[in-house]
Amino acid sequence: MGRVFMNVLIMSDSHGLTAEIEDIKNRHKTEVDFMLHCGDSELPADSKELSSFKGVKGNCDFGSELPNEIIVDVNGFILYMTHGHLYNVKATLMNLKYRALEKKANIACFGHSHIAGAEMIDGILFINPGSIRLPAMRRQKTYAILTIEKNTAKVTFYEVNGQKVEELSQQVTLN
Repeated sequence: MGRVFMNVLIMSDSHGLTAEIEDIKNRHKTEVDFMLHCGDSELPADSKELSSFKGVKGNCDFGSELPNEIIVDVNGFILYMTHGHLYNVKATLMNLKYRALEKKANIACFGHSHIAGAEMIDGILFINPGSIRLPAMRRQKTYAILTIEKNTAKVTFYEVNGQKVEELSQQVTLN
């Protein structure tokens, strides 16, 4: 199982931003094990900004070489990532939940709605890091860091400038 804990940086919906991605990447590169981008970067898959990220294709990533979904093992837990547009996440998380169940995922990361949040639904931790460019439902432009230690998952949200967004951050137990 490797180390007792693992940190994963999660961002989405950066819509063409480059300097902000670099700032966030540089701020956390020594403390995270890997970085995920949930789509709509609007950057080429081989751009230097995305070079440290595992990413998926969003609905605004025209002609992108990125896949529609990625599965990652995070300390023995299965993390499923997609942008969300293929699962109608702006209306419901039900379709995404069924896909996560098909993939036996404990964690589902997605973007598309630009609404930051983390919640447990039927034993799956859903994480939307929000948008670092055009947030919805709140003014903060956000990304998240998922920390898994044993069977505890902590999701900490941050503003683009690195300041924690305490009211969004939370901790849950994974099965």
